[in-house]
Amino acid sequence: MVRALTGLVAVLLHAQVIELGSRRELFVDRALIERMRGVELRLAQPREAGPVLRLDAPWEGPFSGYFTVIQDGELYRLYYRGLPAAGPDGNAREVTCYAESRDGIHWIKPKLGLFVVAGTRENNVILAGQPPFSHNFAPFLDARPGVAPDQRYKALAGTSSSGLHAFVSADGIRWRRLRAEAVIPAPDRAAFDSQNVAFWSESEGCYVCYFRSWKRVGNVNYRWISRTTSRDFLHWDPPVEMDFGDAPPEHLYTNQTSPYFRAPHLYLGLAARFVPGRRVLTPEQAQAIGVDPRYAGDCSDAVLLVSRGGNNYERTFLEAFVRPGPGPSNWVSRTNYPARNIVPTGPQEMSFYVARHYGQPTAHLSRYVLGLDRIASLHAGYQAGEAWTRPLRFQGRELELNYSTSAAGMLRIEITDAEGKPLPGYSLEESTEIVGDEFEGTARWRSGSDVSKLAGRIVRLHIVLKDADLYALRFRP
Repeated sequence: MVRALTGLVAVLLHAQVIELGSRRELFVDRALIERMRGVELRLAQPREAGPVLRLDAPWEGPFSGYFTVIQDGELYRLYYRGLPAAGPDGNAREVTCYAESRDGIHWIKPKLGLFVVAGTRENNVILAGQPPFSHNFAPFLDARPGVAPDQRYKALAGTSSSGLHAFVSADGIRWRRLRAEAVIPAPDRAAFDSQNVAFWSESEGCYVCYFRSWKRVGNVNYRWISRTTSRDFLHWDPPVEMDFGDAPPEHLYTNQTSPYFRAPHLYLGLAARFVPGRRVLTPEQAQAIGVDPRYAGDCSDAVLLVSRGGNNYERTFLEAFVRPGPGPSNWVSRTNYPARNIVPTGPQEMSFYVARHYGQPTAHLSRYVLGLDRIASLHAGYQAGEAWTRPLRFQGRELELNYSTSAAGMLRIEITDAEGKPLPGYSLEESTEIVGDEFEGTARWRSGSDVSKLAGRIVRLHIVLKDADLYALRFRP
């Protein structure tokens, strides 16, 4: 009987083992963590670095929106809707604009000469005169192995009246539709009025598309998120609603879900959280900043969503990732919407972008800065705390850590067997206390840093912290 129970425990344990390999893991959810004591998962606080793009051309203006940033080698590309005056979704005045950068910080609007807009070809417009597609043109760089060179760039665009149409491009500037019909017809309760984002998923082996939908919870219709998948970008499966677990329902307008560039199995969504009817501005403040009166009665901020595939989002953090901040211009409807994608902008720095001052003459795109991989952390205050991972199996020779401590703080790592018993040479007593601030630090023990003899075994990590943050880890090959 005892032997049978032991065997059953072994089978269950094996089924729950995380096959970590050498992939990087960020502490943006509880996927690695089995239990914690005296520690918490803490969201990082991005630093606003100021405006990088003024939306001041005659074909851009206060109602420009739905930004996408793509890094392609040494070139950064930025796409967005240009719209100088409010109007119906998909109207003929909407155009798709383009800017580029060599560092993700300094941007130019090239004069492309592709379309005559506002009486001139001297503009940065890449799509015009094809309503409703410029309303929410949402491109991505296709990472699928073997993708045809003339389809390296893909995009979805359209509204509920048209459905979503597929576009392709070789250079990211000159685009053509793949076919005349929509590839994703508008399903029931879909709202294709905002950014409908797609990408090739390396971990799921298919294209995925996330779009806005409606979901009734109690007596409230919430702006929700649904997703659909495809093997070829032309034929899409029936959509499914995303599940947010036990998180309270909120209006999520754009989701901006994309694979994180340093760990593509992690999908990060910089979602716009919309709070309808929450008026912050007085009529006098709204008039002073020149906001369209129709956009003075709501407010919004940005929140972090995490998914590892399927129809599940983890909302580890319900608080705002980006608050509106000071000044009445940031407290109007549909401002503070994040652009799609986080991109590297330095050896130890990465950036994302947020549209500010929507519906106002001062509309612009601002840059926000984070340390590399430092989106959230396993955090302990001055009183030490500890966390234990789920059982995992790794490949590699050293344990790489992205961490920060105070002068009085520290971090220690213990490696145990599957049952939690410290392994000889890797116990807490034998671990070297880690102090400092490193993006690619190395865990050490008295015998050194080599953990290769444990590769392939089922182990756990026991992490002890004091006044410290652990942002990410991986087993370095």
